[in-house]
Amino acid sequence: MALDPARRNGFDTDEPEEQEFKRLTAEQAQALRESDPALSPWWVVGLQCLAGLAVALLAWGVSGSAAVGWSAAYGALAVIIPAALFARGLTSQFSSINAATAGFGFFVWEAIKLAVSIAMIAIAPKLIADLSWLALLAGLFVTLKMYWLALLKRPKPKQI
Repeated sequence: MALDPARRNGFDTDEPEEQEFKRLTAEQAQALRESDPALSPWWVVGLQCLAGLAVALLAWGVSGSAAVGWSAAYGALAVIIPAALFARGLTSQFSSINAATAGFGFFVWEAIKLAVSIAMIAIAPKLIADLSWLALLAGLFVTLKMYWLALLKRPKPKQI
């Protein structure tokens, strides 16, 4: 005997909903916000700046060539500048009007971020003399990975 899809997935469509929606009080909402603080996009951008500086200095130190150091720094900047634009856009007043503008703003600023990154990489050979693509990609890669480090090192939620 085959079960219908609702019962097979553990849902019974004939039984009434037993869970009720309960609105939080202002104090409960504040306690919830404090227990799980949001990760600031500016903290991530700052972490990317430190990583970009470190990879540029490391590339310059290992290679002994300033052009390699500048290439790595430019690769990092191709992530940092668009990320800063994105963070600025997301934290603007327009993006916090309501959920619809926040969602729309997210996609608009993400598109701007991608366009600026691609444009910066495209004009890199014209701006950096003796461009080292390997160093540029290393700076880009290391700086991009800071998103993951920021997620791993974000403050842990407090237990209520």
